[in-house]
Amino acid sequence: MQMLIDFPQIDPRIFHFNAFGIEIALRWYALAYIAGILLGWRLAVRLVKSSGLWPGGKAPFTPPQLEDFLTWVILGVVLGGRLGFVLFYKPGYYLENPGEILKVWEGGMAFHGGLIGVVLAAWIYTARHAIPRLSAADMMAVVVPPALMFGRLANFINAELYGRASDAPWAMKFPTLCQSPALQGCSQPGQWFFYGDEIARHPSQLYQAGLEGALLASVLLYLAWRTKALQKPGMLAGVFFAGYGMARIVVEYFRQPDAQFVSPGNPIGFVIGEGAVGVTMGQILSLPMVALGLGLILWARRRAAAQKAAA
Repeated sequence: MQMLIDFPQIDPRIFHFNAFGIEIALRWYALAYIAGILLGWRLAVRLVKSSGLWPGGKAPFTPPQLEDFLTWVILGVVLGGRLGFVLFYKPGYYLENPGEILKVWEGGMAFHGGLIGVVLAAWIYTARHAIPRLSAADMMAVVVPPALMFGRLANFINAELYGRASDAPWAMKFPTLCQSPALQGCSQPGQWFFYGDEIARHPSQLYQAGLEGALLASVLLYLAWRTKALQKPGMLAGVFFAGYGMARIVVEYFRQPDAQFVSPGNPIGFVIGEGAVGVTMGQILSLPMVALGLGLILWARRRAAAQKAAA
């Protein structure tokens, strides 16, 4: 008999109450974004105050600029992440239900879309304030992985984005949150129940929290504080892009594919390929990140070596 770990069945709502017939709730998903942004901001403040870490002893942002920049980042994350999810993963559904696009609190954010949003926001802001773009990118690379970890933990609490079927001893049966008593087995809204699929699966959200969150954060924090990596503009941005891309490519082999990519002849959900060999949407979106990251690392090393030789 397969040994399974019980899913903790944490209520996705930290607290909730009804006011005038409308449910008001604070969800772990929303708290994950808030905590990630606040922790990232505090890390960024420490980095910009440590001027000795940066080229020429000068950080790319002043503290007041950093506070202003935070607003741009938040808009980039929310707008880019939501639009990325809508366009990359469920364009047909949201075309038929446009009112659902604004319901960010119910989940549905794409990292690649959020990344594009942040990059565009940073590009505009740094241009307006004459801030060195590569150093700004290095700073953001250091502070993002802890937020990614919180986000993946929230996905786990929501029992969403789970993994493929597995017979591993740590596999779990992910339940469904009761929303309507009309569903068989759902007796009380707000409670967990098993509906339809009761297959034991990889807790792939935890794999991602560990790889693209905790591990990548540890590597980048070490490089930023214990080496002179920040004095090579573009180096840490390259490590982030390559590290995240490789982590995502690996975890895609354990994640349950998005339903719109699955068919009887394509159970793994490949966008390119079929059977046991192919590439998923997450991998397609991650491959350019790996290439960009490796290119930035190589360019930053060569530039630093050339400057040292010329000195």
